[in-house]
Amino acid sequence: MSPPSPLAIATSSLQRLVKEEVSYEKELQVQETRLEKILAAKDDDENADYKLKQERAAIQETKNVFPPLRQRIKDALQKLEDQVEDGQSKGAVESEITKAKEVIQSAREASKD
Repeated sequence: MSPPSPLAIATSSLQRLVKEEVSYEKELQVQETRLEKILAAKDDDENADYKLKQERAAIQETKNVFPPLRQRIKDALQKLEDQVEDGQSKGAVESEITKAKEVIQSAREASKD
């Protein structure tokens, strides 16, 4: 089996980064839901202040992941677009080019959200 082409590597890299961003967004939603539950039950829990502090710290850590991750996605997107152009001019495998274009489109749609 031959090693993956640079186009295939760039495609899978961008795909992984987009999945990672989606995962962090879901994690952030779960954390914010937990924070709301803690706030709602604050009067019943003597540890509420500590839990609030911990949950807010976790939320902030998750939010801090997004700027560098989005920059890496932007860079990977540019690299993949360049790879597609090079691949088309050099006669790369059509299935790899098609998959790369699909991943580029999905990454652009994900970045609009």
